Amino acid sequence: MITALVFVVILGILIFVHELGHFIVARKNGIKADEFGFGFPPRIFGVVKDAETQKWKLVFGNRHIDSKNTIYSCNWIPLGGFVKIKGEDGSEKDETDSFSGKSVWVRIKVLGAGVAMNIILAWFAISIGYTLGAPQAVEDNVGWKNSKVQITQVASKSPAEEIDLRAGDEIVMCKNQAKVCNKKFLGVSAVKDFISQNKGQEIILEIKRGAQILEIKGVPRMDYPSDEGALGVSLVKTAIISYPIHESFVRGAITTYDLFITIIVTIAKVVKNLFVGEKIVLDISGPVGIAILSKQVTELGLVYILQFIALLSINLAIINGLPFPALDGGRILFILIEKIKGTPVTQKIEQMIHTVGFFLLISLMVVITFRDLMKIDIIGKIKGIF
Repeated sequence: MITALVFVVILGILIFVHELGHFIVARKNGIKADEFGFGFPPRIFGVVKDAETQKWKLVFGNRHIDSKNTIYSCNWIPLGGFVKIKGEDGSEKDETDSFSGKSVWVRIKVLGAGVAMNIILAWFAISIGYTLGAPQAVEDNVGWKNSKVQITQVASKSPAEEIDLRAGDEIVMCKNQAKVCNKKFLGVSAVKDFISQNKGQEIILEIKRGAQILEIKGVPRMDYPSDEGALGVSLVKTAIISYPIHESFVRGAITTYDLFITIIVTIAKVVKNLFVGEKIVLDISGPVGIAILSKQVTELGLVYILQFIALLSINLAIINGLPFPALDGGRILFILIEKIKGTPVTQKIEQMIHTVGFFLLISLMVVITFRDLMKIDIIGKIKGIF
């Protein structure tokens, strides 16, 4: 239940902040927003300022409200929010408070504001994490206070994946099968040495995962890829380090920039590999995968949740900024085409292209969701019920 709530809250924050960006910039540039809603319809209630008395009035239900002012609504489906901007469909070009009647630069600003707000959200989340105290990689041979050895990555089809070791797990203790070696490890090198010395033999790892202490058994491989290790985990020594709030926001900006560039470079490599026919190694998750990750970060604590929000927010910003139909970047592309050729693309043609783009995005989401369900063997679990 807590995991589901965290998932809904995270998704809601990402979408709400994105739409808030569109709303703020539209209003700042004299564009009317017919409605700004928290959650998705049907509407529970709305508040709107009466055009004549200029007093706020409360309206219940989903009935149409004819008003010159913005309706602020609360809706039943608590997944983010939405904004209805006047003239965003290309109509009402002759009206001064219409989106379609504004200059190219103003329309680009409004469309790009959602992307900008997601970047700002990521910066804010990372900065708060630094202020509270975020885990950071530290030198292995230095005695840091409250340091720990953590798993940063689990190789696919490795012994570590088979025994359900996860990124973020803290290795507290290792034992061999006979339990003659019982040592608390203080560094990455000590853990690696122990695993290497017990190749082909069962070992017991005492793992701290959030508030849980688990004992997990596994057998390190005799033969393995050179970049994976016998168990198939990447390890790092971390310590909780906090900074003053002013320094946190500087470090947060640097980290946000680094993550942004890393994701852009990764996407560029994927696109390049598509054209040259090379194998694409990329693990993409949809809503189901994100929900599973939400469960894992919830177990690790608030700072990890903040880092997760930041990473998702940057991904959302970049994806929305891509020049693909139905996305903000795609709509900006059509505005730039209008600027170059002097006249806008025919409304019917643009709408058709955006519809096709939306269909492709939904199709991709269905495929990714199906793959996520196969990963967790949801079909097998359903069969097991009957």
